Amino acid sequence: MKLEKIVTRSENFADWYTSVIQAARLIDYASIKGTMIFQPNGWAIWQNIVHELDRRFATKGILNVQLPLFIKYSEFTKEKEHVEGFAPELFLVTQQGDKKLEEPYVVRPTSEVAFCNYYKKIVNSYNELPLKYNQWCNVFRVEKNTRPFLRNCEFFWQELHTVHSTSEDAIQTTKEMIQLYKDFVNYFLCIPVLMGEKTEGERFAGANNTYTIEALMQDGQALQCGTSHYLGQNFSKTFDIKFQSKENLYEYVHQTSAGLSTRIIGAIIMSHADDKGLVLPIGVAPIQVAILPVFADKDPKVMETANDLYKQLHTKYRVKIDTTNNGFGYKIAEQEVNGTPISLVLGPKDIQNNSITLIRRDNGEKINVNLNDIVKTIDEQCHSYQIAIYKKAEIRLNDAIVEVKTIEEFNTAIQNRKIIKAAWGGSPSDEKALKEQTGASPRCIVDKADNQVCFFTKKPAHDIVYFARAY
Repeated sequence: MKLEKIVTRSENFADWYTSVIQAARLIDYASIKGTMIFQPNGWAIWQNIVHELDRRFATKGILNVQLPLFIKYSEFTKEKEHVEGFAPELFLVTQQGDKKLEEPYVVRPTSEVAFCNYYKKIVNSYNELPLKYNQWCNVFRVEKNTRPFLRNCEFFWQELHTVHSTSEDAIQTTKEMIQLYKDFVNYFLCIPVLMGEKTEGERFAGANNTYTIEALMQDGQALQCGTSHYLGQNFSKTFDIKFQSKENLYEYVHQTSAGLSTRIIGAIIMSHADDKGLVLPIGVAPIQVAILPVFADKDPKVMETANDLYKQLHTKYRVKIDTTNNGFGYKIAEQEVNGTPISLVLGPKDIQNNSITLIRRDNGEKINVNLNDIVKTIDEQCHSYQIAIYKKAEIRLNDAIVEVKTIEEFNTAIQNRKIIKAAWGGSPSDEKALKEQTGASPRCIVDKADNQVCFFTKKPAHDIVYFARAY
């Protein structure tokens, strides 16, 4: 048996990315362009993300619901700004059985409209607010150029939709959610990010404000990893969602939405993986500890010890014993491709010495461990592993940031695959012009500009912004 060849990053980064996905058996391509078959390894990564986010959501009083896949087109077009943002990406259902529908259905590209219809039915009094409902679902958007996890016609995500009695409470929730995403991506996925507000031209259609976290991939491009939107009363006024206030007046609710999608798996790959395959953070790895018995046919104590190790570890870690007859080299290479954080190699000589060889995926370090200390040692190594892969990505991010004051400096930095920090005083049309000229876009606002001039428009700057080429 052979593992699929992985293209090196230096050969072709895009081909490296897809070859890692194929070699690790994360997804397979479906018959309809832009759709994916999640294989067990890929789906396990996503489910581990789901479980951890659900745990964090529960601390914020967020409850899970499930809404329909279809939305009436007439309902979708009620929010003009919203439909303008999504009209080019819509899938429509026009037929039911052998009959043409009087009105087409939109296959949800997002669920603001569905949630608005639901909230209109159930919101009554200020005593019931806020409501914070989340759904895990698949959504559909037309994409001409598709890439696994990054751009798909069908992808999976969570979308949170909340309603509040005051704008202050809604804005606070918007900021809490982006901070929650940042903490999750930093500490669970070991990916450093830039966090801030989106510029006017980059905001979610229909939002008063959008907050984002942006990560740097190994090829120097940015990837948006999660967003949180303050929607104000834009949707509640359109869909007539009112509550009775303390003063017995009927007022429009204030809304937010937030989301993180399977795109984050692409971020994990492009942040941590190497030319041997995946390098997975401990929390998302389908198998966290692989036990690799060798020469087990020569000594029955090898499998006995492997099973004993499993019993010690499986209540705390996701553990698998490789019971195949594959050679030692293949077993090691398979764990490298799959990104298994810790591999334990156990043979007859190890049994005699009451030891085992621990191999870390991130740096390939081999550590001889006394079997009596195995649980403690794995705990220590997992902690060190998480810190190490975060630190490696953090150094890459910090080294990539440069400050510029002119368009010439900007062009040079972009060609060198940098993230640019600069004073900005442009409009949405200026953002568009900059992207057409350089391929770069504003990723997020991080501060207010103080007596500075915009590098692009030469007008007084109002914000300090990070720019980059992005996926």
